[in-house]
Amino acid sequence: MVIKVGVNGFGTIGRRVADAVAQQPDMKLIGIAKTKPDYKAQLAIKKGYKVYSSDGEGVKAFDKAGLKAAGTVPDLIKDVDIMVDATPGGMGEKYKPLYVKNGLKAVFEGGEEAEVADVSFVAQCNFDKALGARYIRCVSCNTTGLCRTLHALDEAFRVKRARATVIRRAADPTSLPSHHGPDVNTVLPKMPIATAALKVPTTYMHVHVLSATLQKPATRDDVVNVFEDTTRVILVSKDDGIGSTAQLFDFARDMGRPREDIYEICVWRESVTKVEDEVLYFQAVHQEADVIPENVDAIRAALKLSDKEKSIKTTNKTLNILK
Repeated sequence: MVIKVGVNGFGTIGRRVADAVAQQPDMKLIGIAKTKPDYKAQLAIKKGYKVYSSDGEGVKAFDKAGLKAAGTVPDLIKDVDIMVDATPGGMGEKYKPLYVKNGLKAVFEGGEEAEVADVSFVAQCNFDKALGARYIRCVSCNTTGLCRTLHALDEAFRVKRARATVIRRAADPTSLPSHHGPDVNTVLPKMPIATAALKVPTTYMHVHVLSATLQKPATRDDVVNVFEDTTRVILVSKDDGIGSTAQLFDFARDMGRPREDIYEICVWRESVTKVEDEVLYFQAVHQEADVIPENVDAIRAALKLSDKEKSIKTTNKTLNILK
């Protein structure tokens, strides 16, 4: 079976999801939807993607700009098995009645409230819970990063308590406590977590400072080994020349990643510290990219096309994810 996929929204996330879907052996990108005939629409057409407008007025705007729209969002809906809604936060909720009316499954992004979907999703944490779900929400970049490493620790050692400070780029808001803890609980409902967030003048990546109190005995090496074995988590080191988020981007650039994307959560090896029953570590999150593999896996889960292990393996291979 080849899944026919539409992407509504072609911004930071939508463009990446469309490109990722186009690389999957079991998916076909039918088209993308945009509100404006801007350079992003032009690039989509050059890539061979069919471009749809949000409505009839948008089609006229496309015609005026010399671009041919393939139709409107309702037209795209008729031709797909599932829609990935990558519209700006809050817009997915407004589009949902259209998906419901047409009996169409959809994947939403973390900018939407959890109530928009049947399940909030991080592939390695709760893939099976999303199997066959009509509406899946891929949680935000920071929530995805927190879930990946904390879930791995919880599986191995049981996390008694988790605390995280999210250091965000200056364009993002600051809060104490932050929404990330409750959002983690939409994926990992039993994770005892509290979070804070602050913004700093950087444009590269978010950095998390984490503390997890473990119930089972573990050495520092035990923790490092768990991270080594966890998919979509990589250990990096300043000894290898990666001492900053800027150097992580340089690493991704030399790997030939599109847009210098980093899909993996990057844990600094030397930051992993064990104090009694508590482990502390730093991790970096590429806010534009880490949710992209989750969107691909969410599509397979919704259509029950694959089990967790096979889906993650396929997605990792096609996106050149390191492990």
